[in-house]
Amino acid sequence: MKWEEEGYTRKDEHGNMISIEEYEESQRPTGLNRVMTKGDLKLFAICGVGFFLDSYDLFIINLVTPIWTYEYWGGLAKPPVKTPTYPLLLRGAVNAAANIGNIIGQLSFGFLGDAFGRKFVYGKEMIIMMVGVILVISLPNHMAGPTRNKFWYLFGMRILMGIGIGGDYPMSASIVAERSSLRNRGRMLGWIFSNQGWGTLAGSIVTLVVLGCFSKALKHGEYSQLDAVWRIQIGVALVPAAATLWQRLTMPESKKYLQSGELSMLKTSSLSSSATTMDYTGKGAQMHATDADSNDLSSQDRNASIVEAHVAPPTKDVQLKTFMIYFSEWRHLKQLIGTASCWFLVDVAFYGLNLNQSVLLTAIGFSKGKTEYDTLLKNAYGNLIIAAAGYVPGYFLTIYFIEILGRRWIQIQGFLVCALMFGIIAGDYNHLGTAGKFVCFTIAQMFFNFGPNATTFIVPGELYPSRVRGFAHGVSAATGKLGAILSGVLFNYLSTKIGVANVLWIFFACNVAGAIVTFFLVPETKGVDADALDFKECQEKVARAQGM
Repeated sequence: MKWEEEGYTRKDEHGNMISIEEYEESQRPTGLNRVMTKGDLKLFAICGVGFFLDSYDLFIINLVTPIWTYEYWGGLAKPPVKTPTYPLLLRGAVNAAANIGNIIGQLSFGFLGDAFGRKFVYGKEMIIMMVGVILVISLPNHMAGPTRNKFWYLFGMRILMGIGIGGDYPMSASIVAERSSLRNRGRMLGWIFSNQGWGTLAGSIVTLVVLGCFSKALKHGEYSQLDAVWRIQIGVALVPAAATLWQRLTMPESKKYLQSGELSMLKTSSLSSSATTMDYTGKGAQMHATDADSNDLSSQDRNASIVEAHVAPPTKDVQLKTFMIYFSEWRHLKQLIGTASCWFLVDVAFYGLNLNQSVLLTAIGFSKGKTEYDTLLKNAYGNLIIAAAGYVPGYFLTIYFIEILGRRWIQIQGFLVCALMFGIIAGDYNHLGTAGKFVCFTIAQMFFNFGPNATTFIVPGELYPSRVRGFAHGVSAATGKLGAILSGVLFNYLSTKIGVANVLWIFFACNVAGAIVTFFLVPETKGVDADALDFKECQEKVARAQGM
């Protein structure tokens, strides 16, 4: 499958300079009716499947946990027999294990992707994820020692799986942002990220299908079959993973990344002595160094020529230092603080809700059944309804409106609507009925995805230039996963200590804080090319160095 590039690059394959204005003029208007070009479809097929699997693997734990409780923690025993229960902190650790791995993967793959190139790392994260899944479903039931040993094994293997999942975040975001057209970039990132919704929906459907296949045995009390159920639930993810692995491993390097990396070699100290100029006549202008008179050139064109004369493919030591140098400037660091803190705040509430959705459905009285099979079935139905009615539609609202309303507006209104829903449930928790709580949870899911869950992924992919994009996106995502870990580990513990209603008030506060941080620290990225801005900043350095 051939990889195509539609993103802006300042030079074409012949070395001719292209201004951002000329690039925009050459782009066909997308209009609201355009969905994807041929190149977009290829990106969606390769990068989108990765996010489908990411979501499937991350959220299937929500549907597997009740089965583990039945199979390994005495959940099938009847009173008055006293049985052990799935320890809350251990359950939280196993739930959060993939997110711990995410942090390692997001930081390491983001850094390596910037330092050594997208081609160097892409596809390796999929291999790690596949190995992790295989080891999880290979849990030996005859492992020596107490039951908790099995779950520490699952904890370790889910961390490994999470490293692969985490590595996909900065790499897929960077690759899609660098290869998509400026007019359609936000929508394309939205399409890629929407696969998180399809992965969650698929998890519910697979659970219903597998339970249906084993229904006869389970209805007759053959609960030993649950062991096969959860292994199939998790193992299904390996099928589409294998289908896209080769395309990832054979991806060519991005031209946008290569040209952006050249700017890392620019040294301000050597600019003032430069006498390079550029014959700039518009489209197809040629860059070259000369001592000729440059009075007929604008200062901007002259600065651009000097920048081009000093750039070169970066050495490895320069690539390793680029991130620290770029974010040593407050204007850049402020943006990183904004994208990272917003991702942290949304993930506290988002993962607190999704990793424990089965617990919440039981708490509000939805997942109650006469038998264990009925309980598992109702739990799967509840997750399916929330995904179909709220989760997936939210992504499509983002895709439709992102190039109309912009990223900041969608992120702020999403934070505020989610805060409202959590406030309604928490404020009237003891009187609001099951149906009312269920509707509020569904609306919250919709506006997470027509809001900060989608935009906190999209904005870091657009805001930073390609030479630091992978690691900046990885840092933002990893900070978010710290919030997910807090929710995964502490939700069950806090819900028993202070009550579910008070935990929801915490989610309320996180969403309000997210709206405030977005307003003050996160800029609008609609129609903005970070690499073009980066090149402009380099020209400003030339002007300062020459006293212009």
